[in-house]
Amino acid sequence: MTNKNRNAALNLWKKMRRRWQLYLLLLLPIAYIIAFQYLPMGAVIIAFKKYNAKDGILGSPWVGLANFRRFLGSLNFRSILINTLTLSVYQLLLFPLPIIFALLLNAMRNRRYAKVIQTVTYFPHFISTVVIVGLVFQLMNNRTGIYGSIYRAITGVVGPNLLASGPLFRHIYVWSGQWQNLGFNAIIYIAALAGVDVTLHEAAMIDGASRLQRIWHVDLPGILPTVTIMLIMATGQLMSIGYEKVLLMQNGLNLDYSEIISTYVYKTGLASTRANFSLASAVDLFNSVINFILLMTVNKITKSLDGTSLF
Repeated sequence: MTNKNRNAALNLWKKMRRRWQLYLLLLLPIAYIIAFQYLPMGAVIIAFKKYNAKDGILGSPWVGLANFRRFLGSLNFRSILINTLTLSVYQLLLFPLPIIFALLLNAMRNRRYAKVIQTVTYFPHFISTVVIVGLVFQLMNNRTGIYGSIYRAITGVVGPNLLASGPLFRHIYVWSGQWQNLGFNAIIYIAALAGVDVTLHEAAMIDGASRLQRIWHVDLPGILPTVTIMLIMATGQLMSIGYEKVLLMQNGLNLDYSEIISTYVYKTGLASTRANFSLASAVDLFNSVINFILLMTVNKITKSLDGTSLF
């Protein structure tokens, strides 16, 4: 180790000693990440084996890419992939909504009213998924819900069951998610807007810029690096739709539109009477590889365009 590297390491150690309380607080999340994100990577070998509990992970016979071929050659592979991509792209297309919401909140003159709106909109994020789905079912019930009551009051007949409609499942899933997470997702953009230089707004006002022009030429460019990073992360999780909400909203009538990769993994690996851990692991690994490729691709593109990237 050279003197320069030794001095750098010594300075780093001194800084860590001065702020040891902060590093102590990091121990718990670091332990969580190691325990639930890195250590399970060792079991990814199951995807290339015909796993059985008797022989264990290392003792189970090696089958190579047989599990991947089985999934790719299955009859429902096409529909599962299309459903996953449809929901993912649908949600990604609504990516600008939290940005627009944050810009509008930041532009409000009445700050107390803006704080009330912000609090009300991010509160649903802390409601559990089970409760959210229960609320959706109650509101959209064609007999006892608000939708059913209004429909019957207008037409005099019982309305169609929207929750049993496959094509409508996607809209209900995505827009209920937007209602739940819009305010919370806007927090990071509100924080970024707080860091925009006030003198830029003052100079724009002197030049006669309207509030809309200041949003477009001052606020939006000021938070553009944050928007780029969040877009990269959202694209890197394009295929990672949680199974909980989809599984709760599934029924026999909308299954052709609601079966996605994560629910297929859950049913194959845990919910089935003949659980196939190897196939479930292979499908999940396939999903993760696609996400990784998307993340690297988008990160490289944004880095070449404006120099903003995750790494």
